[in-house]
Amino acid sequence: MRRLELVALLLLTGFVWAGEPASPHPRPRARELGIAPGAFAPGPLNAITDVPGVRVGHFTLIEGDDIRTGATTIVPHPGNIFQEKVPAAIVVGNGFGKLIGSTQVNELGQLETPIILTNTLNVWEAAAALADYTLALPGNEDVHSVNPVVGETNDGWLNNIRKRPLRREHFLEALRVATDGPVEEGSVGAGTGTGAFNFKGGIGTASRHLPDAAGGYIVGVLVQTNYGGILSIDGVPVGKEWGRHAYSDLQGGSCMIVVATDASLDARQLQRLARRAFARMARTGADFSNGSGDYAIAFSVADSVRIRLRSSAQQRRDPLWLLSVTLLADPENSPLFQAVAEATEEAIYNSLLRATTLRGYQGREAQAIPLDELKSILKKYGRAN
Repeated sequence: MRRLELVALLLLTGFVWAGEPASPHPRPRARELGIAPGAFAPGPLNAITDVPGVRVGHFTLIEGDDIRTGATTIVPHPGNIFQEKVPAAIVVGNGFGKLIGSTQVNELGQLETPIILTNTLNVWEAAAALADYTLALPGNEDVHSVNPVVGETNDGWLNNIRKRPLRREHFLEALRVATDGPVEEGSVGAGTGTGAFNFKGGIGTASRHLPDAAGGYIVGVLVQTNYGGILSIDGVPVGKEWGRHAYSDLQGGSCMIVVATDASLDARQLQRLARRAFARMARTGADFSNGSGDYAIAFSVADSVRIRLRSSAQQRRDPLWLLSVTLLADPENSPLFQAVAEATEEAIYNSLLRATTLRGYQGREAQAIPLDELKSILKKYGRAN
């Protein structure tokens, strides 16, 4: 059977998909259109997986004519994250959302599980699955408390969200297929049913590799876009040109931003880093509306700042043991601030550009950004290739 016939059959009958789809992708990333925000170069994949050890997995659920949802996992390192916690921080842009585990992350400055992104009404199933996953890892047999971190956006416009169709096995599959390779973007995983700026939104990612003079560190960003405003691309007022924006057809939404770096930062510094992500989210035209749940989660994978658990025997042998780490000096954080801003902006553009038109619940359709029209507008403002 030819590929197009197979795709049509799957869409008619309903299908479940996990992992990477066939390549090449039919739609471009931002750089293929000449859109390259900022001054720093991207990493080899221009993705959050450029940060050493970070893995991403998707589970996409499309069933019948009303289920359009999924899950995306971000795994900080390949080891046992509960036993080797990473410093982390969470910053709130607008708090209309459900970010499970956020208070403990900010209280202790630690992330002890992978991160799952999904839809609003499935966060509790995702958290339970993440707890099961962590408790089952070798070495965690005596663990009696775990803090799963799960974020969400509401995909209820395209997805019959009240059915809460995602189950434990779906989230575990997204964890199982997580890879450190290229990251699929657009209408996939947690971005399957989302929309942004009255177009189809989704998953997007990008990275920045600082020059050696600035430390040579890598900053990677992954976004789940589902928010409104007046779209601007690389300074071009695209939404205004089209007359198509949140205030021409009221739709709200949210945005989840995940930031990873290999720089040696503690939780306080990561909080400062995460806050800068919102600067470039604003540049895309975000309005941070009343009903928007906008969050940034940042963590460091640097081996020197990991928080490793000590056994009871180790504590008895050395009760006065102290953790000693060397952190990046605060003045050296400025290039990282610039890097996270640039990568966030580009990740958002990638989420929109790679998304494909999707019809879902009650016959609603979220259209992908029309590329020819976009190129014309960018050219008008001197931005296109």
